[in-house]
Amino acid sequence: MIQIENTPNPNALKFLSENVVSEVGTKEFQKAKMSEVNNNFVKTILNIDGVELVLLSDNFLSVKKEENANWENIKPSIISHLNDYFQTYKKPILIKDTIENKKLEIKKSSNEIVNQINEVLETKIKPAVARDGGDIEFVSFEKGVVKVKLKGSCSGCPSSMMTLKKGVQNLLKHYVQGVESVEAI
Repeated sequence: MIQIENTPNPNALKFLSENVVSEVGTKEFQKAKMSEVNNNFVKTILNIDGVELVLLSDNFLSVKKEENANWENIKPSIISHLNDYFQTYKKPILIKDTIENKKLEIKKSSNEIVNQINEVLETKIKPAVARDGGDIEFVSFEKGVVKVKLKGSCSGCPSSMMTLKKGVQNLLKHYVQGVESVEAI
């Protein structure tokens, strides 16, 4: 059974499944980069009129629609494709053994501050962001500024800047000495 949850982004919905959706953690796919997508299920969802991006995680799929698209036209197709997939294949959409989907471990750095930032992102921030159908990825740390990439429903969300400054930045400043600000790229 597929359950739908709203996210803080009005253009994104979270589709929860009792089945494992991804064995490789969170991965985002964008319609604009369709030529890079090798997964047939993901291609099918991205080909639905109005779908802009798809984010797959452990037990959910987050879909972001184009601004002018209507959820009433998109939701039934996504639910139908998810149900058909799990009924037919009885396995996760993203599987560990495929080359395309090798899970990236937390990148270990010789920089202790970067390791601390990644640890806080993985343990305290990513779980909260995932509840809203999104993901956050560390990009860089330089001169006190942490740069991150927002994914899934967080991408383009009206409240993402508040979350970034009030939530992510405050947590990182609290737990990691040397962090002064956080910016999304």
